[in-house]
Amino acid sequence: MTIKSTPTIAVVIPCYRVTQQVLGVIAGIGAEVSAIFAVDDACPEGSGDFIMSNCTDPRVTVLRNLQNQGVGGAVLTGYRAAIEAGADVIVKVDGDGQMDPRLIADFIAPILAEEADYTKGNRFFDLEEIRAMPKVRLFGNAVLSFMTKLSSGYWDLFDPTNGYTAIHADVARHLPFDKISHRYFFETDMLFRLNTLRAVVVDVPMDARYGDEVSNLKVSKVVGEFLFKHVRNFLKRIFYNYYLRDMSLASMELPLGLLLLTAGSGFGLYHWLNSLHQGTVTPAGTVMLAALPVLMGIQLILAFLSYDIANVPRRAFHKLRRVQKNSSTHGGTSRLK
Repeated sequence: MTIKSTPTIAVVIPCYRVTQQVLGVIAGIGAEVSAIFAVDDACPEGSGDFIMSNCTDPRVTVLRNLQNQGVGGAVLTGYRAAIEAGADVIVKVDGDGQMDPRLIADFIAPILAEEADYTKGNRFFDLEEIRAMPKVRLFGNAVLSFMTKLSSGYWDLFDPTNGYTAIHADVARHLPFDKISHRYFFETDMLFRLNTLRAVVVDVPMDARYGDEVSNLKVSKVVGEFLFKHVRNFLKRIFYNYYLRDMSLASMELPLGLLLLTAGSGFGLYHWLNSLHQGTVTPAGTVMLAALPVLMGIQLILAFLSYDIANVPRRAFHKLRRVQKNSSTHGGTSRLK
């Protein structure tokens, strides 16, 4: 088995209506990157042909999606090509010039140090910098971030729609490419899929860069869709992590807490409506019988959330896989002897 002395870094650039900026993005990518995959996602501007005609960087390979698959579909096309090319770490940079290629070293460093499997940008570290962010976008990101924490299980992350990311190839090849959302929910769905692998995800601070451009992501249009998908992913994650893979005290706290909260609320609501209809005062004992299970249910749900927050993955998936492979290889050698 050949061990690489220098890790191979690949960059994936989804290209859709970015002919004005993409050459500058490619030019800004440093020498630490060995391969660049520009994905023409059925771009009406012919970004693939434009790059081939105007870019002389030998690291660049143009890939083409015959039909537009959205940013997620373009990224996954690039992931497949980078994995086949033998990349160790794959960085995703947008082609619109709003992601500084000079930050690539910051994104790959935690992965190469085996401290993370996946890194993503966070524009909210510097409170002064985010003053430039439109207030609607700021509020939308706050709402989406909270929903992402619940559905993905990564409670220490923020800025879920940030598309500046890097991933270890060993982690990427274990992802279910056919099941990951291809459009605006892509970055968020990636986090859910990574949690099912127990991969370590780390935020990388970066500046918020916004000019006069209009975002294609309309919060008012996607909140409903995102809410449905977040609820779906939350239920899946809870089932996978707390009932299918493992059982713990938290596995009992959540259903028992929900049962008590529902029973207490239903009992209290019924008697309150009955008293209101009859024009009588609800007895103190009845109020206590309703309040006690509600309070106990809330306590159990909070205990579950506390456990879930503390259960964020801490050991890098690709590091564990390497250790397992080495142990298997050494064990197999010793048995052959």
